[in-house]
Amino acid sequence: MRYVHTNIVARDWRALAAFYETVFGCRRVGPQRDQRGAWLDRGIGIEGVTLEGVHLRLPGWGGDGPTLEIYSYSPMAEGVHPMPTRPGFGHIAFRVEDVPGTLRAVVAAGGSALGEVSGADVDGVGRLTFVYARDPEGNVLELQSWS
Repeated sequence: MRYVHTNIVARDWRALAAFYETVFGCRRVGPQRDQRGAWLDRGIGIEGVTLEGVHLRLPGWGGDGPTLEIYSYSPMAEGVHPMPTRPGFGHIAFRVEDVPGTLRAVVAAGGSALGEVSGADVDGVGRLTFVYARDPEGNVLELQSWS
């Protein structure tokens, strides 16, 4: 068994993929997806659905690591923005060298700060510096650094 990918459903998959490529250095893997048909309807459980998007290789894992799958679906169901404390998928985390600098890059690329840069000594692990932020579509990110 092996972990393969995490999916983000995006209103604009092209813009969101560009954000992750620019800020975190993710790289496209494989072809752009443009899928539809009865096989997709059956697997998703929604009739007449189509999807477009890409897979992005996550940084730090080499050529065979997990990907971030960014898709836009049609039709698109509307919902509320994720919150770090709501049950279900909470956030994705990136270990970075410079938490404040990466937060500035997130904001400059269309994301936003959710919290303030903070830190604490974690027993047996080290010093954690972190902050929560949002990507341009409101998905929660954690930026963290350990020393």
